[in-house]
Amino acid sequence: MRNLTAAQQVTAVGIVGGGPVGLTLALFLDRFGVPCVLFNAEVTTRWHPKGSSESARSMEIFRLLGLADRIRALGLPQDHPTEVAYFTRFNGHELTRLTMPSRAEVLRRRREASKTDQVPEPIHRANQMHVDRMLFDHAAARPNIVSRFGWRVDSFEQDADGVTVTATSAQASERWRVQFLVGCDGGRSFVRRSLGIRFGGEASLEERYFGGRMFSTYIRSPELHGLLQPRQAWQYWAVNPELRSTIISVNGSDEFLFRTKAAAPNQPTDDAAVTDVLHRCAGAKPKIEVLGHEPWTAGTALVAETFRDRRVLLAGDAVHLFTPTGGFGMNTGLEDAANLGWKLAACVQGWGGPALLASYEKERLPVALRNTGAARQLSININDIEVPAEIETDSAAGDIARKVASKKLGSFAEQFASLGVQLGGRYDDSPITVADAAPPADDFIDYRPTSVPGGRTPHAWLDDDHGDGGSLYDRLGTGLTLLRVGHSPPDTSMIVCAARDRGIPLSVVDIDDADIRDLYDCDLALIRPDHYVAWRGNAAPADAHSMLARLVGADTGGPSQRN
Repeated sequence: MRNLTAAQQVTAVGIVGGGPVGLTLALFLDRFGVPCVLFNAEVTTRWHPKGSSESARSMEIFRLLGLADRIRALGLPQDHPTEVAYFTRFNGHELTRLTMPSRAEVLRRRREASKTDQVPEPIHRANQMHVDRMLFDHAAARPNIVSRFGWRVDSFEQDADGVTVTATSAQASERWRVQFLVGCDGGRSFVRRSLGIRFGGEASLEERYFGGRMFSTYIRSPELHGLLQPRQAWQYWAVNPELRSTIISVNGSDEFLFRTKAAAPNQPTDDAAVTDVLHRCAGAKPKIEVLGHEPWTAGTALVAETFRDRRVLLAGDAVHLFTPTGGFGMNTGLEDAANLGWKLAACVQGWGGPALLASYEKERLPVALRNTGAARQLSININDIEVPAEIETDSAAGDIARKVASKKLGSFAEQFASLGVQLGGRYDDSPITVADAAPPADDFIDYRPTSVPGGRTPHAWLDDDHGDGGSLYDRLGTGLTLLRVGHSPPDTSMIVCAARDRGIPLSVVDIDDADIRDLYDCDLALIRPDHYVAWRGNAAPADAHSMLARLVGADTGGPSQRN
């Protein structure tokens, strides 16, 4: 029999789900000095490969937490290419190769980047299971995080003042009282289902590949590594008339993630069947050790109808489910955590107004719809490629077929990068930003920096070697940051005094640089803790109190105009 803890335990925020989103949210709260308790039914993070891409925006988030370098140390060896290679079979014709740099090359390019380069933290390829374990270990050492891994949340009840949570482990039960509860507990979220919140959108996409029921199989095979070594890549595709499948290098040597389409909707996985498909992809029979299988549904584009019920909020897979094409799923969830973390902190600490948490759904739901749609479209594009029977033959017809396929596959290079998806999400209809101009058109491929409120603040390097502390982002505070740009910034004492009067933490950063002034096209900008522009102007607003009240959700009335 479990023992119920005698005294109810109290903390500021409860988080259900210890995957990458729940862990990142907990680490953000810790950064802001807000205590939390993190529940996860399993005793540690799952050890099965999943997504293998940390987007440029996610790496910025990890930089905020002081973890970017530790994340970059995970995954492939530093000189291993991150290219995507397409073959008829792995020992057959190479159709095309999307050239992408190794970790060492990424860091070299960053050192040589221009002052106003917009990618201080380029995309990284490390499997999510490695990232999760590092976040888990780091969170366990943080002073504001109570870890309850191995504890299942059985129930919760909310009222006007907070949420009461009951959780159990194998040996005991506990009752917790929190001000806010966040469900980061995955696609089958107990928290979401308990609230009666449903998904909307497309549940699957029935295609030849990346559609319907799929399996992700974790394998170890030195012989497969030897077969692939002469044409090394990060992701390998087999594209032929018989099948199309992909394998992803997990450790740069003998561990891989193999994705295959299920033979029938309800058919369980089978080691022999998966091995047979891999052999047909390889055009050879390397010895394979199957370490595990995980079923999933491809072509999914689901978004919850709402992200919040009073004091209970949802993030990550609990509110949006993706097909993995493009690697947008986990990365969108990490942005949820960055957006929600500072708002929870502001509400707990008393400087956030009553409308601040409502802005979370207003901002993140449209981005979830945008990103799930982008991933689904990439999946459709992959399946649109025609693969004629002669593509594997050594003939004139085979040469023509391979050239046609190569041209089509080569067009995916920018889609794999998708910098517009990674950095271009905007909050233009947010009640806590002061819009003053039309933003750039949304573009999944290209990203255009702008200080128009509602978007990611433009980046700039402030040193020559682009090291730690050299990014403009490294100078921004944990509250609002007032950025004063150019040689002669206007007087901002009214903003500073208004922030002090309202108890809003405010940092002031002066950047005396003409190039960065041109990038921002304004003298002043107020930057949120998640590095989004909230307001800009060329002079302090006439009513700084009202402007700041709007930005922290205390007053969402008429907009303060740009001056």
